[in-house]
Amino acid sequence: MPSCRWFHRDLSGIDAEVLLKARGVHGSFLARPSRKNKGDFSLSVRIGDQVTHIRIQNTGDFYDLYGGEKFATLSELVEYYTQQQGSLQDKDGTIIDLRYPLNCSDPTTERWYHGHLSGPAAETLLQTKAAPWTFLVRESLSKPGDFVLSVLTDQPKSGGDATGAASAPKERLKVTHVKVMCEKGKYTIGGTERFGSLADLVEHFKKTGIEEASGSYLYLRQPFNATRVNAADIEDRVQMLNKRSQEEEAAKGGFWEEFDSLQKQETKNLYDRHEGQRPENKGKNRYKNILPFDHSRVILQDRDPGSDYINANYIKNKLFSPEECSKTYIASQGCLDATTNDFWQMVWQENSRIIVMTTREVEKGRNKCVPYWPEVGSSKEYGPYIVENIGEHDALEYKLRQLCLSSVHNSEAVRDIWHYQYLSWPDHGVPSEPGGVLGFLDQVNQKQESIPGAGPIIVHCR
Repeated sequence: MPSCRWFHRDLSGIDAEVLLKARGVHGSFLARPSRKNKGDFSLSVRIGDQVTHIRIQNTGDFYDLYGGEKFATLSELVEYYTQQQGSLQDKDGTIIDLRYPLNCSDPTTERWYHGHLSGPAAETLLQTKAAPWTFLVRESLSKPGDFVLSVLTDQPKSGGDATGAASAPKERLKVTHVKVMCEKGKYTIGGTERFGSLADLVEHFKKTGIEEASGSYLYLRQPFNATRVNAADIEDRVQMLNKRSQEEEAAKGGFWEEFDSLQKQETKNLYDRHEGQRPENKGKNRYKNILPFDHSRVILQDRDPGSDYINANYIKNKLFSPEECSKTYIASQGCLDATTNDFWQMVWQENSRIIVMTTREVEKGRNKCVPYWPEVGSSKEYGPYIVENIGEHDALEYKLRQLCLSSVHNSEAVRDIWHYQYLSWPDHGVPSEPGGVLGFLDQVNQKQESIPGAGPIIVHCR
């Protein structure tokens, strides 16, 4: 089947109409398999505000429009009618122009590509970044099929906010938009250079700069990376980020870089996280940038001042009323050697009966979480608490441990703790199908509901 991006493998006629009306313009088109005649195809084209569908016959030897020109491939048929404007007509004689392919996926998995971003929105993003020569690439909304390279310059925006007064806002910088044309599969900004991909074009001008008509230069020094990703490109994006993580292990590449970017946004736009940054608490955090919010952190009770910290937050869905929202969770980091006693105090004071662990202790030779429970059939003290491992059960995709938690000072007060360790979530990936995860969640929820008065479920990865 053709690899052309205008081919939508799983689109129905109704879905094609919705897509073309939402994203297309007059002359936008796409091709898709025919739902009525298996083996045939349909060409869906937007004409004004309407969408028409043209059947493409596949005889096994050639493709045609039932009596029209014959082509060896579907790609050749589409290319012919794209070039021969005016040669395709609807049943009532209306001319059908194939001008703008409506693509099913983004043309690149590079993170500086922002898809259907408008010019004003691009300017707002870049000016918020406030670092000259930051750039991004977006699809041209005025001419689908072409693209725009938007660059934040080091020059003030004409007519912008003036500076000088102490109360005046900082003056915004000018954003320049450079048209990138796609001609016969090659990308160009004009001139003699032609590139086989958007990535090649960007890499070239990162090295040379872009000379404007005035003689001044635009420089592409740092990308403004998007976190959005087209659903059709998720698998390619994961592979790219995973490969980059492996190649740039010493630096923060791939997944790490993207997560770090999100974390910085969170820090800037949400809530204070001062407690986790105190000198006495830094050693209790696995990562310096993953800290609990001050207003919703779990506070260890009956502790001396300065020792009540654990890297854990209460999680509650505030979209529902208190009556509707009965579930509260605690999201915690995986235990370190120095935090296992604190972890069990949290379990005890919160009356939590279920712990969900979504990582292995060791993955790919790396320690992910300190085992904070004893071997099966044995017990161990964790500060003022004793944990006994009564037994373990291996399910298809997880391990279930039955633990008993008691106080050193009161051995009569014993609580059953159910420890669910999900084992089938791949590192830097997702399970191949959702059935196992859904079954696991069902088991956890059933157990929680069977324990009257149980406190929040504690959930952690590494």
